[in-house]
Amino acid sequence: MPILHWLTRETDLKLSGNAPYRLLETMDELSYGDLSTGNMLIQGDNLDALKALLPYYAGAVKCIYIDPPYNTRSAFEHYDDNLEHTKWLSMIYPRLELLRELMAEDGSIWVSIDDHEAHYLKVVMDEIFGRGCFIASPVWQKRYSRENREAIGDVHEYILIYTRNRDLFKASRNRLPVDVQQAKIYKNPENPRETDPTKRWRGLPMTAQGYRPNQMYTITAPNGRLHTPPEGRCWSMIESEFQKLLRSGRIYWGKNGNAQPSVIRYLSEVDGMVPWTWWPHEEVGHTDESKKECNVIFGADVSFGTPKPERLIQRVLHIASNPGDLILDSFLGSGTTAAVAQKMGRRFIGIEMGEHAVTHCAPRLRKVVDGEQGGISEAMNWHGGGGFRFFRLGDPIFEEDGSIRAGITFAQLAAHVWFSETKTPLTGKPESPLLGVHDGTAYYLLFNGILKDKSVGGGNVLTSKILEGLPPHDGPRVIYGERCLFGGDRLRDERITFKHTPYDIKGR
Repeated sequence: MPILHWLTRETDLKLSGNAPYRLLETMDELSYGDLSTGNMLIQGDNLDALKALLPYYAGAVKCIYIDPPYNTRSAFEHYDDNLEHTKWLSMIYPRLELLRELMAEDGSIWVSIDDHEAHYLKVVMDEIFGRGCFIASPVWQKRYSRENREAIGDVHEYILIYTRNRDLFKASRNRLPVDVQQAKIYKNPENPRETDPTKRWRGLPMTAQGYRPNQMYTITAPNGRLHTPPEGRCWSMIESEFQKLLRSGRIYWGKNGNAQPSVIRYLSEVDGMVPWTWWPHEEVGHTDESKKECNVIFGADVSFGTPKPERLIQRVLHIASNPGDLILDSFLGSGTTAAVAQKMGRRFIGIEMGEHAVTHCAPRLRKVVDGEQGGISEAMNWHGGGGFRFFRLGDPIFEEDGSIRAGITFAQLAAHVWFSETKTPLTGKPESPLLGVHDGTAYYLLFNGILKDKSVGGGNVLTSKILEGLPPHDGPRVIYGERCLFGGDRLRDERITFKHTPYDIKGR
């Protein structure tokens, strides 16, 4: 598979691995509403923030949407978008690596981009996610008026979509609702004003491309006319299935009875439309609409430079997720993704490094909680509710020499140990040395006096007494601690692998 090379590639490929695991510190004064929702707004560098989320959310995010800087060589008030090509690749590559680790097995990532970097981004994402995991690149018509300033007017952007498992994504993705124009195709010839979807129908062609011997038969119409499939095609079903539809009155022969047979399908049977790659502004909004949405929220003099319309994000989240699913945007910008996720009943994690995490994102989300009526609020019957916690990036868990930083709690280190061993997030708050069982192996952590031991070492040393007090497990055990007083034979007999803290804990 072709890969993309740039000046600092070898260094950039190590950035995600070298990023430290940092703490997330709650800022109560900036949090708002119901804090039990699990919604998170994080201020800080998104590379470090994504790394900090791994121990808790690896493989748990159903839909990732990001709108990174486009490298258009133009500056915005809130973004420095004038990134030289190498620097842009250096920025996007390690972040995509971490985003892939956070994505659920049936999840997907949607990346907005324009012509300046779209084709380079496609090659990079092929490398990180795999060419076989590419889904599509919908084209969003972002303007409704002509663009006359350039040699050829720029009126569209792309959204690159990748998943971890194409089959799982296809099985779980949602169809789009049948729109008014599509519904008009379904009619009741006996009553043109019919509104009942169980009485409005259309005839669907009964042929398929190709040749299948058991789908090549002759059909006799009620008027005696014989029908066979056109050249290069076959019937779309075997003869016994056709006979069932014929007996149930589900075959249509045209107004005069001379047409090839087609299958009657009622509007009530249509469960939605498969999404297409062409997204016109009439359906998902445009830049003028999104600008007006932000002007209403923030005021025209402090609004954001390049927001996306809420209807665009609504379509992404509708296709890729369901109520209760976790949504992530690590380039949150003005907060549109989080706002739409809240209104659609999804959980969200939003990351923004700039000060407008405080001046734009948090105020916007407070208004959403209070029931603001802009964007998709009316369509979603949104009247407020929910809430979010505001976080800032704290200190790394480990010092430069690899030692555990002073003040790290048992729960914080436990989440890191569990993730480094299992590559899955630790669910719930650990309240005993037994962190859990994964693939038949139990993992324990002796740290910070978790056993309430008042002796030297606070129970962090594996002794016979400590072992007797640990929750039992009939299988292999991995135990982290400061020291171990057992010899190799005893450890083998007990099926224990002992690992030293901090030396055997992966600090990056």
